[in-house]
Amino acid sequence: MTLITPEALGSQQFKHDYQIRYAYLTGAMYKGIGSKEIVVKMGKAGLLGFLGTGGLRLDRIESDIQYIQSNLNAGQSYGMNLLCNLVVPAFEEHTVELFHQYNIKNVEAAAYAQITPALVLFRLKGLKRDQNGNIVIPNNVIAKVSRPEVAELFMSPAPKAIITKLVQQGKLTSEEASLGEHIPLSYDICLESDSGGHTDQRVALTLVPSILALRKDMMEKYHYPKLIRVGAAGGIGTPEAAAAAFMLGADFILTGSINQCTVEAGNSDQVKDMLQTMNIQDTAYAPAGDMFELGAKVQVLRKGLLFPARANKLYDLYTHYDSLDAIDDKTKQQIQERYFRRNFNEVWEETKAYYMKEKPDEIEKAEKNPKNKMALIFRWYFVHTTRLAMKGNTEQTADYQIHCGSALGAFNQWVKGTPLDDWRNRHVDEIAIKMMNETADLINERYKNWMENKS
Repeated sequence: MTLITPEALGSQQFKHDYQIRYAYLTGAMYKGIGSKEIVVKMGKAGLLGFLGTGGLRLDRIESDIQYIQSNLNAGQSYGMNLLCNLVVPAFEEHTVELFHQYNIKNVEAAAYAQITPALVLFRLKGLKRDQNGNIVIPNNVIAKVSRPEVAELFMSPAPKAIITKLVQQGKLTSEEASLGEHIPLSYDICLESDSGGHTDQRVALTLVPSILALRKDMMEKYHYPKLIRVGAAGGIGTPEAAAAAFMLGADFILTGSINQCTVEAGNSDQVKDMLQTMNIQDTAYAPAGDMFELGAKVQVLRKGLLFPARANKLYDLYTHYDSLDAIDDKTKQQIQERYFRRNFNEVWEETKAYYMKEKPDEIEKAEKNPKNKMALIFRWYFVHTTRLAMKGNTEQTADYQIHCGSALGAFNQWVKGTPLDDWRNRHVDEIAIKMMNETADLINERYKNWMENKS
């Protein structure tokens, strides 16, 4: 029997295009939890990791890029997260400008429900034909999606209206615009099943086959010269999960939650201590602070924490009342004394100071509408709880907001009793290599058993 090797798993073309050993990526995690150290560690191992740029200022992103580029050699791969920003589109545009300035070639596009000019500009800039007439695409987009209609957007060429406007603005040449009509926005679609952080709570067993069928239709529709690759993310914390993803037809896999409990992860030691003891049942769903009013959900650590219950309580109050004044005094006192540990006026002044610099129109709207004001005050709690966790504040550990999926619980059980039981021995590159090797071993073992049982 010919044995499957770790190198044989996934798409060979994918590995060639990204110059990596295995069809295995580490995904971005916001606020730099997907740190520059993770990216460098992966790159040095011949793998690919993405910097978690979400929630970071442009100067911090720039300094992290400089660190990564100074610590990696030519040919070692790395990438950046690019988040959709419909509230402040200028920030997304400035981020793309920064990526072009530093010659960033690989981005992980996340949170897109519609295509933006900034994303199109990143993808199409630099398009040209080689001497054989083939389109050369310098900029790669790995699109993280969890819905078929969004996957279809990325499998399609960029919208003509956006391309035309970018040409009119002088940001794209006519040649780049013309060539952009013949390629998809992304050749790499990463399907995000139920995961840590923002989640649509999709199930891989239904999501992957659905998008593979969509890929077939889109390839027939557009006749692209190269196959669109479909990867899997969410819930991958063990060789069994990775093997299942590859058996479903994934061209690559991407891990997230398991990497935030490593030496290189950019969160606090206190958070890592909590994460290494969790099991698969120790997560919960809470409102997403950045999309609070819409009721969007994030998956977070529940074990030993009050954050999930308190966050859901705030959302319930928001949906049932039109202003803070309408809430009973006992509940208001509880929020101020136990949740916030400061009064509403103090929170509002801090909130105003932030929004007046970033989005002053939001303050004007809130001053006119008490429900909007209540939303902004409640949103403060989500920013505050993230900071507590990132800093490892020891006085309010119960309020830590820690985005995490059950994959980490499964990982903890897998490595229990081994040196990797302690997060201080966990390194992202070693986890990747161990995962891919044991996934290949598992597939070989299962196939061998199947053949023996068959005979």
